[in-house]
Amino acid sequence: MNRTCGVDEAGRGPLAGPVCAGAVILDPARPIAGLKDSKQLSAARREQLAVAIKANALAWAVAYASAEEIDRINILQATLLAMRRAVLALNPAATDALIDGNRCPDLPIPVRAIVKGDALEPCISAASILAKTERDKVMRALADKYPAYGFERHAGYPTAAHLAALEIHGPSAAHRKTFGPVTRILQRETDLKRRT
Repeated sequence: MNRTCGVDEAGRGPLAGPVCAGAVILDPARPIAGLKDSKQLSAARREQLAVAIKANALAWAVAYASAEEIDRINILQATLLAMRRAVLALNPAATDALIDGNRCPDLPIPVRAIVKGDALEPCISAASILAKTERDKVMRALADKYPAYGFERHAGYPTAAHLAALEIHGPSAAHRKTFGPVTRILQRETDLKRRT
């Protein structure tokens, strides 16, 4: 039987937190209405669909690459690593994979990249919804741990409020040290220490 999984990520652009990948094998006997690119859905609708996906999919998995891994191997490689982890965690295993975007992770099954796949393939839409809702949960937990940054509001993206908080408080352990605005603040702190 063909078990095609859709794969998508959330959290490539933020300055903090992990990148998250979702992998989903839909069950043709239990279709889920309303699947589309997670960015086109309200937060409440994403949450409803996430519940439906977990209840009705043949298999689903979510995996992460941490801020430390992103800093060590770069955001593209960390994204591909999270995708690989998600696909390999599927049970039953996928027979092939459709990846949103233009780069494929290294997988032991046939794999195809589809640009704008989250709008074209329901299994990729489902993966994008799980990746986004699960990453938002992680960012809410990080907001409890590091309340000064407002992660629960912007999920680590470089909003004006986040950049202002970074200026005041400096980076937290959850921040990606190799991302421009964070790097600049760390560099400034280093320069200040050197001068004092």
